[in-house]
Amino acid sequence: MRAAAQPTPTERTDVSPDPWKLLELARAAATEAARLAVERRPADLGVADTKSSPTDVVTEMDTAAEGLIRKLILAQRPDDAFLGEEGGADSGRAEPGHGAVRWVIDPIDGTVNYLYDLPHWSVSVGVEVDGVTVAGVVAAPRLGELYTAVRGAGAWCNDTKLRVRPAADLGSALVATGFGYRAERRERQGAIAGALLPRVRDIRRNGSAALDLCAVAAGRVDGYYERGTHHWDRCAGTLIATEAGAIVEGFHGAESSEQMSIAAPPGTFAALHGALVELGADDDY
Repeated sequence: MRAAAQPTPTERTDVSPDPWKLLELARAAATEAARLAVERRPADLGVADTKSSPTDVVTEMDTAAEGLIRKLILAQRPDDAFLGEEGGADSGRAEPGHGAVRWVIDPIDGTVNYLYDLPHWSVSVGVEVDGVTVAGVVAAPRLGELYTAVRGAGAWCNDTKLRVRPAADLGSALVATGFGYRAERRERQGAIAGALLPRVRDIRRNGSAALDLCAVAAGRVDGYYERGTHHWDRCAGTLIATEAGAIVEGFHGAESSEQMSIAAPPGTFAALHGALVELGADDDY
């Protein structure tokens, strides 16, 4: 059901495809995948594969959750495209530039947390129309939270409309971050975080980029930065953070990317950005 705080149907613009209908489908698919991941998590959950390094794991439930999301969406929208962390890209049958829809899926963002039965993991589903993200859902079932957003209409956690924290000076800012899996990258990123630590209130590392972006949106942290995230990690969470009032960019006005993603309220963003540029945070090879 649509949260009571969201706009009524008469306030929605009559476009095709309707982003609110896309949101409903994304929410239903993410919710079902989250339920699957919770209810069918084996007690002896194993590692199905590895990605960038032996510590970057894929569980059997990642694969099952993404398969379920794709199945539920294709049942209603068989011509749409997909980009998924586990299943890769499928271009679909819709003509680009004419309302083509692509679903960007991270079936379990925070796989290592999930593997260790820690609660900070999420199912992330972003929806793009002609390359623009118009709706996003991040479901965190172990936290009892469902984050949603529609472009131009705001962002919510469950029934609460989200807004970023008021601007903070860097010394008072609580900043979230994440680290890559390759040893060389982690060593460099750890050094950068160590150099940033004396300049901020403190640093948090929860293990899910999607939830870190949602934490910015909810005002639980003053900012977030990370290098090495993929589009499926950021797609839904970026829209949620932006709709809550955050700036989400890379360095020097570039789009948020694998190179760098920074999210913070406007009054905090410049200071965090400046510190990260000074520290060379986009160079960890």
